[in-house]
Amino acid sequence: MTAAHRARGRRLGVVFRRQVPLLGRFIADFLAPAQRLVIEVDGVDHGERGAADARRNAALERAGYRVARLSTSLIASDISGALAAIRIALLGYIGVGPSTPGAAPKRAARGGGS
Repeated sequence: MTAAHRARGRRLGVVFRRQVPLLGRFIADFLAPAQRLVIEVDGVDHGERGAADARRNAALERAGYRVARLSTSLIASDISGALAAIRIALLGYIGVGPSTPGAAPKRAARGGGS
């Protein structure tokens, strides 16, 4: 992780890990372990992977992770906007970013136990 990544994570008040194996079959681009938030960064050619991404998101969500997808173009052209999208995801909303058009924001369920 570069110094820039660490500084941005500190600016958000969250620890992010990069390229983290999850569930034995996925690699998360970024993971905030304490918040169970996965950030996926999708390139321009990523649009044709919609069905695979939906299956992956569903598997991660069943395991208690929240997933936010951000496009590389958003990150490259508007880092402030990308950081704002991550802040929203950290507040408990999913479906942020242009990779998930039409997704309605919803609160992530908090695990409670006996």
